[in-house]
Amino acid sequence: MNIQIFGTKKCFDTKKAERYFKERNIKFQFIDLNEKGLSKGELESVKQSVPLNDLINKGSKMYKALNLEFIRTNSTREELLLSNPGLCLTPVVRNGRKATVGYHPEVWQEWE
Repeated sequence: MNIQIFGTKKCFDTKKAERYFKERNIKFQFIDLNEKGLSKGELESVKQSVPLNDLINKGSKMYKALNLEFIRTNSTREELLLSNPGLCLTPVVRNGRKATVGYHPEVWQEWE
């Protein structure tokens, strides 16, 4: 397994995801979205498992500030997500080509 957790240090679900993998002695790489966002390739890989709209945090201040509810094209939403990592719902947990958004231990258990 090659686990990557994309999240923020202040996100409780991200902390829970880290704890889940630590308790099972599964190594993972943590990427802080406040320091480094998803790359285009990483986003493409995550999109194979998760729809783009599920990646966007519709409750964030940035979502409202950018008026994303009125932007319909996926290419524009994708560009905004890449340039504004704060729009991303966390944690994004990736295992190769498989990915989840949010806290989903029932899915991660299948990866073991």
